[in-house]
Amino acid sequence: MNPMPSDAGADAAPARRGRPRSEAVERAIIEGVLRLLEEGTSIDALSIEGVARVAGVGKATVYRRWPGGKDEMLLAVVDALEEPPAEPVGASVRDDLVTLLEWYRRVGMAKRQSAVLRTMTSHVKSHPELWQQYHDTVIKARRETLHGVLRRGIEAGELRGDLDVGLLGELFTGPMLTRTVLHEGKDLPDGLAEQIVDSVLDGVRAGG
Repeated sequence: MNPMPSDAGADAAPARRGRPRSEAVERAIIEGVLRLLEEGTSIDALSIEGVARVAGVGKATVYRRWPGGKDEMLLAVVDALEEPPAEPVGASVRDDLVTLLEWYRRVGMAKRQSAVLRTMTSHVKSHPELWQQYHDTVIKARRETLHGVLRRGIEAGELRGDLDVGLLGELFTGPMLTRTVLHEGKDLPDGLAEQIVDSVLDGVRAGG
């Protein structure tokens, strides 16, 4: 009599792992949203159907991941945006500021991030919850990193002690933000970080 067929082979078969696939799909959807925003699609014109088409997935896949629809999906996109670098620790406050502003120029305000920034600022009133998420996730983190550099410069005696750190931070980031929002399509030029830092530091150095 032949032995009963063994289930050992079936038991030994590796379990299907869905998580990597799920993460890959989520990345594809987020990438699709960012691509559409970069191309100039407004939040109001953004649709689940359009995102699914660009991402190469079915519409149902998007809804399974974000049952709340477009608003929930957009909040996830904001959460996925690149965080600022760790607070730089160089030989001087000038070195740290140039390092940080150069990151803004190359990454934080590059074409895609600039498109997202313009989209968010244009929908402050119509999508306040989305703007708040963008502020808390992106703007606040970058601001805190910059303020940390400035406070360290004050403590080290490189910058005047009577300075308003919040206002000073805006003097450093303002020129890049202005060019990014008002001059769409133009890359921020090489050397801009050094130019901004040196121009502002001339007026705020200790003993200056």
